[in-house]
Amino acid sequence: MTETARDLLSPLMIEQQEFAYVDLHKLLDAAQVERLPYSIRILLENVARCSPEALPSVLARATGQGPTCEVPFQPNRLMFHDTTCLPALADFAGMRDVVAELGGDPQAMNPLIPAVLTIDHSVIVERYAEADAVEQNLDIDFRRNGERYRFIKWAQKSLDNFAVIPPGTGIIHQMNMEALARVVWEGRSADGRRLLHPDDMVATDSHTPMINAIGVLGWGVGGLEGQAAMVGEPVPISFPDVVGIRVVNALRPGVTATDLALHVAEILRRRPMVGKFVEFTGPGLSTLGWAARGTVSNMAPEYGATVVFFPFDDETLSYLELSGRSPQLRQQVAAYMKAQPLWRRDDLPEPQFDDLIELDLASLEPSVAGPHQPHQRQPLSAAGASFREEVLGGEGLIAGPAAQAFFEPSFGESISHGAVVMSAITSCTNTANPSLMIQAGLLARRARERGLQRKPWVKTSLSPGSRVVADYLAEAGLLDDFSALGFDLAGFGCMTCIGNSGKLEAHVEDFAEQGLKGVVVLSGNRNFEGRVNPKVPAGYLASPALCVAYAIAGRIDIDLTRDALGDDAQGRPVYLHDLMPADAEVAEQVARVVRPEYFRQRLATVWDGTHHWQALSAEGSVQFPWSPQSTYLRRPQYLADIQPQARDSLAISGARTLMVLGDNVTTDHISPAGAIPADSLAGQWLLARGEDPRDLNQYSTRRSNHEVMLRGAFTNKSVHNRLLAEQPGQGAWARTADGIDVLPLYEAASSYAGTPLVVFAGINYGAGSSRDWAAKAQALLGVKAVVARSIERIHRSNLIGMGVIPLQFKDGQSVDDLKLDGSEALDFVGLDDLQVGDNPVLLVIRRADGERNEVQVGVRIDSLQEVRYLRNGGVLPYVIRKVVARTNVSR
Repeated sequence: MTETARDLLSPLMIEQQEFAYVDLHKLLDAAQVERLPYSIRILLENVARCSPEALPSVLARATGQGPTCEVPFQPNRLMFHDTTCLPALADFAGMRDVVAELGGDPQAMNPLIPAVLTIDHSVIVERYAEADAVEQNLDIDFRRNGERYRFIKWAQKSLDNFAVIPPGTGIIHQMNMEALARVVWEGRSADGRRLLHPDDMVATDSHTPMINAIGVLGWGVGGLEGQAAMVGEPVPISFPDVVGIRVVNALRPGVTATDLALHVAEILRRRPMVGKFVEFTGPGLSTLGWAARGTVSNMAPEYGATVVFFPFDDETLSYLELSGRSPQLRQQVAAYMKAQPLWRRDDLPEPQFDDLIELDLASLEPSVAGPHQPHQRQPLSAAGASFREEVLGGEGLIAGPAAQAFFEPSFGESISHGAVVMSAITSCTNTANPSLMIQAGLLARRARERGLQRKPWVKTSLSPGSRVVADYLAEAGLLDDFSALGFDLAGFGCMTCIGNSGKLEAHVEDFAEQGLKGVVVLSGNRNFEGRVNPKVPAGYLASPALCVAYAIAGRIDIDLTRDALGDDAQGRPVYLHDLMPADAEVAEQVARVVRPEYFRQRLATVWDGTHHWQALSAEGSVQFPWSPQSTYLRRPQYLADIQPQARDSLAISGARTLMVLGDNVTTDHISPAGAIPADSLAGQWLLARGEDPRDLNQYSTRRSNHEVMLRGAFTNKSVHNRLLAEQPGQGAWARTADGIDVLPLYEAASSYAGTPLVVFAGINYGAGSSRDWAAKAQALLGVKAVVARSIERIHRSNLIGMGVIPLQFKDGQSVDDLKLDGSEALDFVGLDDLQVGDNPVLLVIRRADGERNEVQVGVRIDSLQEVRYLRNGGVLPYVIRKVVARTNVSR
């Protein structure tokens, strides 16, 4: 709270206690406030309270009287998951080392806002369809990751403002929504008064907007942006356009929140949404419960929106009571949201938006999305046709003789392309929704009663987003029904959704090697080719109930609206409509078993962890004692040789092209998360250091070891370097600096020895999970610039955070126009003049035959902070130099 903002304060009495708040009515008149989207009202309050020097330009833009401007957003808290937090903690430890080496105080390197780590991205579906699968998977998790987890305990004891939700508790989004979010936060004003303000937060997962469902403004940031926020730096964004979605009527019976989320993804993916806010409005909003809103908000990154906001209303307050929030907090929330005003009501005028989409909820139909993208919505009846068209190129699902010969001895029947080889009710998107989970459980109960079972080639798993889900499913008696269909509890982590799906059924695993084009059906949010499992090329997003149905059917080539799932014990065909419970039955069960005491009981133990966690010990210290023998924790190489002063120039000259890539190269392609193959460069490095072949683990768990991550970069089998006519092996290969040899990318890049490198790409470069290592790997390979047709928002921020310049082609241009062969020398002219906004940069191509070409490209700068990061070589060197300067002065 700044001195300048004190003039904007108004008093607020709650239960005979006096509070203060930054009053928007001291900035604008009531009519002006009413016209603002609710999300912008919260953004405006944040600037007025934390960064009043930016308020005039932000206020002018908010009221339509000024140009686009920078918004220095100051979150009051931060969340990490372990695949971003472990590298962040290693960076913190490494930064303490560098600060000490440069003469500063290493203990000053500390989080300045509360940071919570939820350990949810490491557990793998290795055991499944067994009663004790949860315990067995946790045993394996701790055996493999004990060193990482002890390092986290070191951080708990060594860093201020840092807390941990241990493994086996729940996933980051559901813990945020069920346990941590307050909607209204309490702080202190400059003159010491108790100050209420909105709960503004960021987290290092792109699906963070799920928290927008309950009126909390928050979004996903890259790990590097998160680290900067943790030490008090703003999270700068350009003032967002706000797209309103005006909903009318209500969902028809049998149409679920999943269907709504997939429809919204399809609609918005057709529009340019990067950097925009989405906000729901209209009379139909009152028909959407808190859980449906969470399902929709979770999908924000699948169309590039920064947030998908549902304003606070009566439904939100009811959720706070249901989820066990204290009466005191609920009183503060109610009083503040009415005073501000941030409480949406149907009798109030609807805000004005930059763009408005009308959506009739009654027009939606049951759907799935696939086979490769979350926005590829298909009517349920068309799923099979989409697989034939997109994956098989129009061919039918015909089992070949090899398939029949292979499978008949093991399964008693053959499977073919299109077989559902994995069906997972997995944590993200849908398991926070009791209606969807109970609908699936009731469907499983009826299938069990009819004697139906999953097909034997389908790997099934149930990994809820929190233990509360298991509590109410147990209360409803539905866990036994799930188990009968193979959906035993497997764990409480991201698991299948993040790619920690484990191996397929043994025979399917073997046949996938021979070319079986199998399908995964999951209740998650991403289905990029190979993401869930590298041996499964197709994926369909579906509601939990449909995951059960497809496990029974065993194939995607079925019209669930017409075809039988199978025959019951009497040989009678059983259809989906025979098993699907009515909405009223689901609602009755939800009202009976989803109770506040479950939330309160779990909240009381959210920091405790299982016996596995409690058995770990670690000592605190100012600087971490790195072990040269460790295969998990290495002092970060990108923090080596940091000089006391930033560089004078951003100029790039004499660069070489490392790779030319196509469209839709995601962070999964750039920096994989899945299992480390023993025959990979990373696997060979680990085996050479004595690792057990069983415990090579996932790339996602080795992100604090640059030796592994560099060797794994761009090794996804779908990546192809278009500079090469043929690729000798899977993943990206490249020419060496002398042009003589073609080697795996890591080895080829090493030959350039200090020469700046450039990666060229097509559209949507860096889409996918908010993965800082996708930027770190490129920086450590020597990449100084990326030039693409478009770059995903968080990946762009992460590139800047590592000192890599993200450039874009002008409309209508592409790398094909440049006719590169890799021998050219590249100069980028104009980088020393970067300003906020769009900056023209001249790319000069000097060819081996003496020819010279010039192409205009551009780089968008959203804030002066981004220029500072680039000049410092990234976020981390910038923070180190600030801490050294501050602590040297204080001494």
